[in-house]
Amino acid sequence: MNTEQIKNAVEKYHNYIVEMRREFHRYPEVSGKEQHTREVLVRELEEMKVPYRLLPGTGLIGIMEGGKPGKHRVVRADIDALPITEAKENLKQEKVCISEKPGVCHACGHDAHMAMLLGTMKVLVEMKEELEGTVYCCFEEAEEDITGVEAMMEALKDYPIDECFALHVYSGLEAGKIDISAGPRMAGTAGIGFYLNGRSGHSSRPDQAINPIIPAAHIITQLNSAFMNQIDAEKTVTLSICMMNGGSADNVIPERVYVGGTARFFDREEGEKAQQIINKIIENTAACHNCTVDFQPRNHIMVYPVINDAAVAESVRNAVSKLCGEQVIGSCDHWYASESYSRYLEQYPGALGFLGIRNEEYGSGAAHHNEKFDVDESVLPLGVCAELAFLFQ
Repeated sequence: MNTEQIKNAVEKYHNYIVEMRREFHRYPEVSGKEQHTREVLVRELEEMKVPYRLLPGTGLIGIMEGGKPGKHRVVRADIDALPITEAKENLKQEKVCISEKPGVCHACGHDAHMAMLLGTMKVLVEMKEELEGTVYCCFEEAEEDITGVEAMMEALKDYPIDECFALHVYSGLEAGKIDISAGPRMAGTAGIGFYLNGRSGHSSRPDQAINPIIPAAHIITQLNSAFMNQIDAEKTVTLSICMMNGGSADNVIPERVYVGGTARFFDREEGEKAQQIINKIIENTAACHNCTVDFQPRNHIMVYPVINDAAVAESVRNAVSKLCGEQVIGSCDHWYASESYSRYLEQYPGALGFLGIRNEEYGSGAAHHNEKFDVDESVLPLGVCAELAFLFQ
C-alpha cells in the first residue's frame, strides 16, 4: 500500500467529495424512489468511465477491475433518505446546506456514504494499475425500510465475492475517529405489526360488541412484562411499541385496531425467541377477547444483527492505522439501530466501520433520524481513506 500516493489522491478529490455530498443532500429521495439519485450516480460513473449494472428498482453496482489479479471485494453505500422535514440549523448554527425537498431529508448520513464511495472510485480509477482484483461498488436502495437489499444480494450471486466493507457515519463517535471493531456492532430488528379484529358497536353496550382496543392494551402491557421476565438478562432485547391506531369517535367501538413497533437485539437466538414471545402473546390474548389477528408482512425478523468478522475487522483497522495513523482509531459501544448490511455479512466475511461525526464546535452530533442531524464534512476524506485501506491492504 503506497500510503503517500493514496493520501495525496484523496486530498486531490476532497472538494469533489464534499460537493457530491451536498448535491445528494439537497435532492434527497425516500426508499424505493431514488430515481434522480441513481441518475446522478450514473452520471458520475459514466464520467469516470466505470462500467455499471443497473438493478431492478433504483440500486446499481459499479464494477472496477484492477490491473493486477487479486480478491473480489465489495464496498457498499446506501442511497435513500427519510420522510423528515429538515431543520435549517444543527445543534449550534445554520447548516452548510439543507434539503430542497419539503418533508424529505438525509437525516442518517447516506448522502455522505454515497459521496465517500464516489471519492473512493475516483482514486481507484487513478490507481487502477496498482489495484489488485476487482471491486464491486454497491449503491443500495431503500436501506431505511430494508426493501432494497435483496435485489443487491441476488445480483452479487453472479460474482465470486471474497470480502466486503462498508462505513456508517455515526453521531455517537467523535469526529475524526473511526471504529472498526469485531463482533456485534448494530442490532437486529424483530418487527411488530398486526391488526386486532373485533366487532364494532355502540359504546353504551360493550357487551354487544367486541372491542379490539382492550386486548391491544393487554398485549402491550404483557409484552413488557414478558420481556422483563423471559428474556435472558445477559442478552438485552429492547422493546418499543410505537403505534396503536383505532377508532374515530368517542362513542363508537371500532372494528379493528393496529399495533406496531420493534424489538432490537444483538444475539440471533434471543431475537428469534423474542419474536416467538411476541407472536404467542398476541395470538393468545386476542383469543381470550374473542378477537382475530391479521399479522402484517413486517411482523417477523426483519434483519439480523451486524456482526463484524474478527479477521477482516482487525486487518482493516490495521490498514487504516498504517495509512492515517493510530490517532484516528476510536472506540464506541455497539449501536441499537439496525442495518440491512447485516445481509452482506451473512454471506461474506466483512466489517462495518463507524465514522465519527460528532463535533460540538461545529454543531454536529444530533441523533440520527433527527431534524437537526448534520455531518461534519471534514471527516469525509478519512472515510475514503478507510475504504481504500480495505482495498489496498
